[in-house]
Amino acid sequence: MASLSLQLVVLGAVLGVALAAAALILISFVAFVTATEMPPLHRHEEEKFFLNARGQKETLPSIRDSPTKQLSIVVPSYNEEKRLPIMMDEALGYLEERQVAFKYCQKYGSDKIRVITLVKNRGKGGAIKMGVFSSRGEKILMADADGATKFPDVEKLEKGLRDLQPWPDQMAIACGSRAHLQTESIAQRSYFRTLLMYGFHFLVWFLCVKGIRDTQCGFKLLTREAASRTFSSLHIERWAFDVELLYIAQFFKIPIAEIAVNWTEIEGSKLVPFWSWLQMGKDLLFIRLRYLTGAWRLDQIRKMN
Repeated sequence: MASLSLQLVVLGAVLGVALAAAALILISFVAFVTATEMPPLHRHEEEKFFLNARGQKETLPSIRDSPTKQLSIVVPSYNEEKRLPIMMDEALGYLEERQVAFKYCQKYGSDKIRVITLVKNRGKGGAIKMGVFSSRGEKILMADADGATKFPDVEKLEKGLRDLQPWPDQMAIACGSRAHLQTESIAQRSYFRTLLMYGFHFLVWFLCVKGIRDTQCGFKLLTREAASRTFSSLHIERWAFDVELLYIAQFFKIPIAEIAVNWTEIEGSKLVPFWSWLQMGKDLLFIRLRYLTGAWRLDQIRKMN
């Protein structure tokens, strides 16, 4: 009887492994056949221009041009009428104090603020990608429209970049991080949301990005060269684009600093906890499988599309 029980246990274990392997093969096949090519940076005619302070059309620059500013800030915004003004007031007020020479210019004006209106909703990643490729700065900052991160913390990211020098091929990234606030945030979350958070962090670590505790903070500072290299290789245009961005950066051995920043949760998030995290979990799995199966490729020297 004991021998029979042992045989059944071994048979069950073998069957379980076989089923898991079959499921992985099936998922890998689905990931491969459903993989799309890297979205081209196609601009509709209306997306080639911005309106200046006088309401006149001006042609947008390209990231392939030489930088003409020290810093470009890309803020993805979709139905952010309530939260965006608060963030913009804080950001512009802070920058005004840093750049006194602009005080004689017309208040703000299109030399400081340019609105790029997309013809089609391309998701947060797609919107930031378009903004990055229209940037003029030596460094490019990603910042969320909700203002959850206090803008003066850009100085912490700037220091983080400097500490990474010398930069290989002038490429480096500083990521804002909320990981130091994790204990406090757990106390305010339900057990279910905490479980989802830990599950997502484990998948990020296991499948895609090692050594970065918070990949999803929307406050990131990139050198112009790092932005060009990573965003020109980016496939994901929705919420999980941050993970692929850092996956690409680690593939190209771009140095990354994770910097603790101030962060306050702002009401109005468009993320629905369960379904959004489920979608991001699927994206993480597919990112890894598509690169493993060769559906997506990263070349050591990749020309920008």
